[in-house]
Amino acid sequence: MDRRQFLKLGGFITVSAVTGCGGGNYDEPGSGLPPASGADWRFPQSVASGDPRPDSIVLWTRVIPASIDPAAPAPATAGASVQLRVAAGDDARLLGSNAPLTGAPVADLRLPVQAQYDNTIRHKLTGLQPGQTYYYQFVAGDVRSNVGRFRTAPAAGATLDQLRFACLTCQDWSVNHWGALTHLAGEADLDFIVHLGDYVYETVGADFQSGATEARHDALRLPDGTATGSGAARYATTLADYRYLYKKYRADARLQAVHERYAFIAIWDDHEFSDDCWQDAQTYDATLAGGSGTRQTQRRRDASQAWFEFMPADVSFDLAQAGFDNIRIYRQFDFGTLARLVMTDQRLYRADHVIPESAPGANGQPVGRLGSRYLVPQDAYDRAEAAKMAAGGGDPLAPVSMLGATQRQWWQGAMTEARATWKLWGNEVSLLRMGLSGTDAIATLLALQAVPTLAASITTAAQATGGNVPLAGAIVAARTAGAADAPAQSGALAIAAAVAADATQAQQIAAAEGAGLTTAQATVAARAFFAALSASSGPAASAGLAANTIAFDYIRPDVVAKKAESPFVVASGQATALAPYFRRFLLNCDQWDGYNSERKALMKHLRDNRIGNVVALTGDIHAFLAGTVSDDFDATGGGTPVMVDLVTAGVSSESFFTYLREAAAGLGDLAKIVSYPLAIPVPDVGTITLNVNLLDYTLGKAAPTPAALLEQVRVQLRGALAAKGVPEARLDATTQALLDALAASNDFSITLLNLAGALTALNSNPWLRHVNTDAQGYTVVTVTPTGLTARFRQVNRLAGTAAPTTAIVARETVASVRAGTVAVTVS
Repeated sequence: MDRRQFLKLGGFITVSAVTGCGGGNYDEPGSGLPPASGADWRFPQSVASGDPRPDSIVLWTRVIPASIDPAAPAPATAGASVQLRVAAGDDARLLGSNAPLTGAPVADLRLPVQAQYDNTIRHKLTGLQPGQTYYYQFVAGDVRSNVGRFRTAPAAGATLDQLRFACLTCQDWSVNHWGALTHLAGEADLDFIVHLGDYVYETVGADFQSGATEARHDALRLPDGTATGSGAARYATTLADYRYLYKKYRADARLQAVHERYAFIAIWDDHEFSDDCWQDAQTYDATLAGGSGTRQTQRRRDASQAWFEFMPADVSFDLAQAGFDNIRIYRQFDFGTLARLVMTDQRLYRADHVIPESAPGANGQPVGRLGSRYLVPQDAYDRAEAAKMAAGGGDPLAPVSMLGATQRQWWQGAMTEARATWKLWGNEVSLLRMGLSGTDAIATLLALQAVPTLAASITTAAQATGGNVPLAGAIVAARTAGAADAPAQSGALAIAAAVAADATQAQQIAAAEGAGLTTAQATVAARAFFAALSASSGPAASAGLAANTIAFDYIRPDVVAKKAESPFVVASGQATALAPYFRRFLLNCDQWDGYNSERKALMKHLRDNRIGNVVALTGDIHAFLAGTVSDDFDATGGGTPVMVDLVTAGVSSESFFTYLREAAAGLGDLAKIVSYPLAIPVPDVGTITLNVNLLDYTLGKAAPTPAALLEQVRVQLRGALAAKGVPEARLDATTQALLDALAASNDFSITLLNLAGALTALNSNPWLRHVNTDAQGYTVVTVTPTGLTARFRQVNRLAGTAAPTTAIVARETVASVRAGTVAVTVS
């Protein structure tokens, strides 16, 4: 290295340029501060690298006196400087240790350590070679940091055979475990890590953080903090609070190991500032008229500063600039001619939720989360969005935008100008429509509930027909449709006679009408007769098929047509409780379903400009999902697919299924569209009650086979056994034995299987190709010129009070996209 140019940006980041070859020790960056000396130093958050480009990288560490608590503020001192050493060559054997580098020196310089930035160091090193692996290490006095590694991006225009990276999101310290990070650190040949946000969680003790967590994660205690108004929960409020969170999270050796081995390309989501935030507004308090949150500009600025201090990202931040938007983190990366990665900021510029939390509900009180962000009636959403856009003036999207006009135009340009085969979008919240017809769901559940009663009625009626189950089925069908006993019996006999004469079904219906039944009564009676007649395994099966036909050919359509006024709804005793749910709902309006018009504008841009091979990489929702994004989900047939969205589950955060199960607990029988309680007796352990995930099928997962449903239950059952004290060494064998027994249970193999199949038949979101809403883990993405694959790696649950050790990954699902197509295949 013959010389180095140095630039200091606002005191936060130093920059140097490697402009030659060789070694040396140059003191320009930290020349105004004395070198750190002695052995009284440590690097409690280890090292990290980020934003790899063909010629540059951002390197990070934090160094403090050894006597200071790792999460405590750095002591106010006059400052010092530490050494940064960068080497080429293979030092992979040194990863995980603080042994000195042995490779050829590339850089050796001194960098300032300043208490005003909590002793964090962020250094951008430029002039590097493209597609090269480097190793680096910081040195304070006699103390060396652990060795770090990064790989620069390939040269502009380079031809690549493959790009391979992992996606992470939602790593809540306070619940579950971080075993996924252990597994990820062992991955070979990754180019980098994409972190899609929720790197830290600003709340401590919130309801969603009340589940079990590993013992090695102690309780967090914010230095300041403010009560959320919900129980003992508190949220980060000051710069000290946010710094504390990053220091605690980054002190975990497993997260350190991932950072040491791979450069991160990171974006934030909401929890780096405030749950479901927009701009500088929090949403804990929904009492303000005309808005859903309190504006907290200084808190937003503090959150942004902490993110900037602790995340090795090549972004601009100006502490001197007024306002909440003094940082820009949206940016793009090119990887030869193979891929462009576009990272967007979907919090700092977004408008308020279309229906604010403070909007009055039917009772005159603020609707709160349910009705504004979650389980939002689509008709109400559509009206509110149209009204806001009409008042938007020159930019109708402004009041309903997630990206904001400037970032939206930048995104459109980045997509249009990309010459790479693949256009990848680091996208915080899902683009996939997740809708649900409450009417169809209620009708299906009431029909399913009616089947056992109808089957019993048919069996009883068969006693009076000499055991003729088809005739009894026709009689019960006609009665269910409102016929009196006499015409029901006459119509059934007429159908039987017509069947004996080999008449068509239309002729059977006509015969029943001639015997006094209405067309509707005759039709369901003829269908029930045929269903019972087609059974091949005895009277019980015959009665069951007839009952199912009556339920789904008559009861369900009646409920769909008449809603709360259907006699079947009235007879259920739930007409009043169910009345508000006879409409279509959007499950999550904090994601792109709540910013529908801007989504349509983005998809129109892709469609009109014939921009193909666009794949979003998404986090946020704590689920693995894969599907296509349409130009207009509300169009007939769901619109035309334009791009693909691949969603990764959180590292540790509670699953989307868990959230919705708890929210649906008060909905009575309607809760079965989300979960089904299943009690399993376990010898020497007791009874375990599982909440079987039916949300997947309600959203659109393919109807299960018995084997597939058993496999779905496996991870939850294994975790429940561990929570009961079953040793990890026995978990897999015990789980398999219980699954084998469960397969023989009627509650599982008949009731539950039929329920899952009926929910799949709702066909709520046909664009979804993979749905797993009850999972934690990470995703590995491989990109080649001909295709892209995402390997969804779901991890097992806690083994007692620790992360699993013998089997961290429970299953892998592969979603594939072929170049030149807009479709996902899953295996």
